[in-house]
Amino acid sequence: MLKLIAALALFASSALPQGAAAETLPLVEVHLPKICLACIDWSEHLIKHGFKVKLKSGEDMAAVKRRLKVPADLESVHTATVGGYFIEGHVPAEDIVELLREKPKARGLAVPGLPMGAPGREARGTDASCESGCIILEGGAVQRIPRREFFNTLLVLPDGTTKVFARH
Repeated sequence: MLKLIAALALFASSALPQGAAAETLPLVEVHLPKICLACIDWSEHLIKHGFKVKLKSGEDMAAVKRRLKVPADLESVHTATVGGYFIEGHVPAEDIVELLREKPKARGLAVPGLPMGAPGREARGTDASCESGCIILEGGAVQRIPRREFFNTLLVLPDGTTKVFARH
């Protein structure tokens, strides 16, 4: 497992795009309970959008979420931190960039659950989840068939209430 994490870290550092965006976007620390391909796919999505990513696998996720004050009804599998905010679940990179640009008084952003079509969830079957290993393709198809559902990115305010930050 440590070899996989080391390989992913090496991939992350070599996959960064060159240019101003890569220099100005901060490091995103991604906490995950175990190796989860959907979480890794989301991390890859961030890298493709200019973020540097550090994976922290094997975390006590309940403790991480308590420490960051992630409301229980907004929880997903992974939790990340960036720029003093938490990022809960499969939040699109564009929303994170906007959050860092606007710098609202908030705890962070959340995409609760595991919506199909969210970054890192584009090509997973409806029966795929981190509990089942995140590797089951719909109908055993060789070709990936993207499935999509509408979802909102929520801004979590200091008092724990939310408002819609972006619609997808």
